Amino acid sequence: MSEFVPASRVSRIKSSPSVAAAARVRELKAEGRSILDLTVGEPDFDTPEHIKAAAVQAIAAGETKYTSVTGTPALQKAILQTLELNTGLHYSANEITIGGGAKQVIFTAFMASLDEGDEVIIPAPYWVSYPDMVLANDGRPVIVPCGEDSGFKLTPDALRAAITDRTKWLILNTPSNPTGAVYSRTELRALADVLAAFPHVLVLTDEIYDQIYFGAGKLTGLVEAAPELKGRVLVVNGVSKAYAMTGWRLGYGAGPAGLIGAINKLQSQISSCPSSVSQAAAAAALTGDQSFIRTSGEVYRSRRDAAVAGLNAVSGLSCSTPEGAFYAYVNCGGVLGKTTPDGSVIRDDQDFVLYLLDQASVAAIPGSAYGLGPYFRISYATSLAVIEEAVAAIDKAVQALS
Repeated sequence: MSEFVPASRVSRIKSSPSVAAAARVRELKAEGRSILDLTVGEPDFDTPEHIKAAAVQAIAAGETKYTSVTGTPALQKAILQTLELNTGLHYSANEITIGGGAKQVIFTAFMASLDEGDEVIIPAPYWVSYPDMVLANDGRPVIVPCGEDSGFKLTPDALRAAITDRTKWLILNTPSNPTGAVYSRTELRALADVLAAFPHVLVLTDEIYDQIYFGAGKLTGLVEAAPELKGRVLVVNGVSKAYAMTGWRLGYGAGPAGLIGAINKLQSQISSCPSSVSQAAAAAALTGDQSFIRTSGEVYRSRRDAAVAGLNAVSGLSCSTPEGAFYAYVNCGGVLGKTTPDGSVIRDDQDFVLYLLDQASVAAIPGSAYGLGPYFRISYATSLAVIEEAVAAIDKAVQALS
């Protein structure tokens, strides 16, 4: 039998660095290493009891069959109500899609819309999967560096400079993975003013962390700041992060009916529908008691404050304060060029992250995986005790450099 040769779409993408990092941590733990894991992008809380109970009830009631591609009536209603509450705009059932996680919704949206050579503007730092999703669907990622001086956010001038006749999409992720940056209403309005001159550009707003926000009031999304763009924006969200439901794999998108119809056509051939049991749980999450979001948000805030204060006290490191999500993006430029106890030189953020794993048993992810160094990303979706122990271990490892 001849050796298998994968399709070109597989050859031009790489495995997710965050998934690879988590896998490496599991391997080291299996070998008996005690690892302080700051890589995990999921809540350490359990799914709230009333959500689990809704899933159990659905199973007991025999709600374990195929559903419509567009989801159960109960979940559709819950999503439409949530969208109107969050955006102030009305959406109809033919303007929403439901998938096996927000990640699948994003991938399917690109599959439905990109032709060879179509360009997708991706501000960096970016979630690691965006460029590879574009490449897998024959598009061309256009990476726009957004440094710490702009709060890791895309500016109107940078957006205008990146748009061409081939631009199909702009991606905005707010709150951001990996930086925790949040676009204000004013900043979104300024980007919308640029987009007004380029009606061929669609916008994908990834708002999966919108309920983990440390500012006053609720987070503002693009369609709320610029409702005239509603017909060009795909709002992507889900229940994974806000309700500690990563394994339930339930996400949704809202956008123009033509795009949503194309996504749903693909969905009908890919997986028919998301899990019926997960849909019941998601409906309960969106419509039920929301106190979990408030209490978990306060816990994330306290962890954030401890992580940022501790890391800023480490010589050679600095960290701006995230406004949302549960990540911090740490500048490690001050340790580059230093030498480890075994004589190796720290040349870049990847070297530094590997050094932390070896010397301090702290697992993080290099900023180069997110398109902008020299930084590393930590997740504070873990206990305060782990965060404090990890920061102390990082400090000790940095002090050992010469």
